[in-house]
Parts: sequence; structure tokens; C-alpha cells
Amino acid sequence: MQPTEPVRPTKKQREILTYVQEFIAEHGYSPSYREVMKAKGYTSVASAALHINSLIKRGHLRKRDHSARSLEVVVQTEPPKISTNLIKPGEEKWLVEKIEYYFTQAEQNSQPSAAQIDELYVLVGALKVLGLNGAQQSFMPRLSDLRKLLIENV
Repeated sequence: MQPTEPVRPTKKQREILTYVQEFIAEHGYSPSYREVMKAKGYTSVASAALHINSLIKRGHLRKRDHSARSLEVVVQTEPPKISTNLIKPGEEKWLVEKIEYYFTQAEQNSQPSAAQIDELYVLVGALKVLGLNGAQQSFMPRLSDLRKLLIENV
């Protein structure tokens, strides 16, 4: 059973994977478990088998069949990068209106709490992460004023 997304190999597994790749490139067939054991300095074939089976489970190697020397290196393709900071104009307007509401609530309070100001910092920071730098910059002076008000009331 192949995982849907390969898990990064450990350092030892990476060394074995590199060895298997180089061995196949040089000989045209995969190494035996005993050859892996000797090349990596293990004292038992079981140790080599454990790492190879983990590489198979993690999606880096596969066996063509149940015969000897049937290991194949699975070529990893980079998954497409998902850009999470794309939002639609309607969503941008909604988000800015929500943040505006939270600012209004904090500003109407004669003594905004530190928790309120922290939440506002997170919301304004989210605007920057989402690529809405203009909106983020427009809220910064108000955030500074609220922070000064909090410091004065402490």
C-alpha cells in the first residue's frame, strides 16, 4: 500500500536510498538486502530490511514483484504549490469589514484589554499574509493608538 504523499526519509533511510540509486545506475539492477547490509555496515540483514521496508512504506522505494533485486526508486515529483493567500475581492471586502468591526469595538471601549489588542494584531497580520498590504497599512495607525491607550491606562 503506497501512501498518497511520501514521508521524508530519515538520515539512515536517505543514505540507503542514495546507495540503492547509485547501485542501480551502476549495475542496472537493484542491490540485494545483503549488499545493502555490507555497504552500510549493518551487522544483520534484518536491519537493512527494516530500513528498506520503511522506505517502501514511505513511498520512496517499491518492489516490482516478490523476487530478489526487484527494488525500484520511486521518482518524486514536486506537488504543485498551493497559494493560500489568494482571496477574491468580495472576500477581501468582507474580511476588512469584520476587522473594522473589531477595531470599532475596541475603540468604543474606554479601556481596551491587552487580549483585544493582541487579537487585532493577529487580524492585521493576517491581512499582510493574505497579500492585502494596503488594508494592513490602513489599520496600523489605529492599532498604534489603541496600544498607546492601553499603556496609558496601565
